[in-house]
Amino acid sequence: MRIAKITAATVSTAALALGLAACGSSETPSSSPSAAAPASSGPKYAGKTLTFWRLGDTNPAAQKYTDELVAEFEKETGAKVNVEWIPWPQVNDKFTAAAAGGTGPDVTEIGNDQVPLWQSQEALEPITDIVAGGDQAQIPKNLMGLETIDGETYAVPWGGGSRAVLYRADWFKELKIEVPKTWDELVAAAKKIQAKKGKDVDGFAFNGGSDANHLLGALAWTAGGDYAVKEGDKWVGKLTDPSFKAGFAQYTGLVTDGLSSKSRLNQNTTEIRTRFANNKVGMYLTASWDLPGIEEDSKGKLKGDKLAFFPLPAKDGGEAQSFLGGNDIAVWGSAKEKDAAKEFVKLASNKQWGVKYATDGGLLPVYPEALAALSSDPAQAPFAAAFAKAKAFPADPQWTEANETKAVLQNAARKVIEGKASADDALAAANKELEDILNAS
Repeated sequence: MRIAKITAATVSTAALALGLAACGSSETPSSSPSAAAPASSGPKYAGKTLTFWRLGDTNPAAQKYTDELVAEFEKETGAKVNVEWIPWPQVNDKFTAAAAGGTGPDVTEIGNDQVPLWQSQEALEPITDIVAGGDQAQIPKNLMGLETIDGETYAVPWGGGSRAVLYRADWFKELKIEVPKTWDELVAAAKKIQAKKGKDVDGFAFNGGSDANHLLGALAWTAGGDYAVKEGDKWVGKLTDPSFKAGFAQYTGLVTDGLSSKSRLNQNTTEIRTRFANNKVGMYLTASWDLPGIEEDSKGKLKGDKLAFFPLPAKDGGEAQSFLGGNDIAVWGSAKEKDAAKEFVKLASNKQWGVKYATDGGLLPVYPEALAALSSDPAQAPFAAAFAKAKAFPADPQWTEANETKAVLQNAARKVIEGKASADDALAAANKELEDILNAS
């Protein structure tokens, strides 16, 4: 998932679709060297040529980083690297064709939430040895939930992103509201906004659409819950556990306690953003990619110091957990030069090049020291705090069906809010449905 970098006044646009984004306007590869003749002596991979897929349309910063990385790898190994830029709209088709035809790159950039899908198609090579030693061993394990499947690692986190609460800083100033540090303070702030700005304003907007689990997940994980865990070769649902129920109650309480209207149970982040731009929302969970759209939808009225972010607070204080978004780097399963490809991934994801990839590309670094350094940046600090505790959805290729196609949790929440089922009954039914989906062969 590509997350745009936040600045004090402007933000690069990021497009979200299964955690995807676009940048720039050119598809021209940085270089396309031909394979050299095998060398009888010299660097280990002299005479080898790798194909490296970078995703999205190139821009100056991404192009410069890639050129420098490739030059360093070629200098160290003697191999050549052919870089191909794959525009985001073409990524799924390119991956599908490569997996079906046994073709494709040697190394690829990949959205972290796509790793379970392509691993299930045997399209990614295990690279557990890379993260077991060297710099990569410093990457926190909680940032590798989507990359590690059945004890093997199939991609290395390269740069990440998280969500925080976007709020009307001008309203907070006008109404003398302090930035909430606990869930109760957030609720109080939301109710004060509604009291002063009108009944049709959502103090904190309820997200019940296709990306609802970014909000529900944050609340459930922070309460100690989880969606499902792998026990042996089976997924066991955890939706009926008390800790998940506690987070679910906070989530549905946004509507049942009146902070958000019951008439908008299906709205997603995009729809909330539009209402926010039209002075109908005080706070909601999102990230920096919404800022350009808000400025446009509000005809330039909402930008700059009228908007700000703070970390979603845990119930009793501190930061809530956030969904783990980001981009990875991986070795493709049918790579012709797997050993050289692993060396490329090792170089690209080490501390020097990994931190540079993230910071040059506007993402959050996955190395703890570099991430901690962002805490002094007012624009980045809320996201860095959330990312440090980030967590992933179940690493299963069927999760998309449960989350989006079948909307298992969204439907359970609506039943509770509309009074059609108790939380216990709705979550028990959802738990069985979730297990059936995740365990489908």
